[in-house]
Amino acid sequence: MAKKFADLIAKMSPEAQARIEKRHKETVAGMPLQELRRARGISQIKLAETMQIKQPTVARLEKRTDLYISTLRGVIEAMGGSLEIVAHFPEGSISIKEFSTDDSRKTSRSDRKVRQVS
Repeated sequence: MAKKFADLIAKMSPEAQARIEKRHKETVAGMPLQELRRARGISQIKLAETMQIKQPTVARLEKRTDLYISTLRGVIEAMGGSLEIVAHFPEGSISIKEFSTDDSRKTSRSDRKVRQVS
């Protein structure tokens, strides 16, 4: 029978619980676009070519604190990924389909700005 993660955590020492909480916060904090691009081994020039824009435009995008969702989707897709926006609630998480990469219904809502968390 599967055990609940919360039950396993509860059995750990307070020090171990603190380490897990710290690591969780670091992971949830995310990664700026520039670091993500570097981690994927992609240069600004290569990303610009894939997106059919100029390299200085990529540099400016990486410095912005907010982007249109459609722009963010384009950057993520050019790096070989897909974009999914998820709302987290105490009861669980919900994927917002209007903003998903694979959503065939591209509406004006997909162009709303999203603030980048860093």
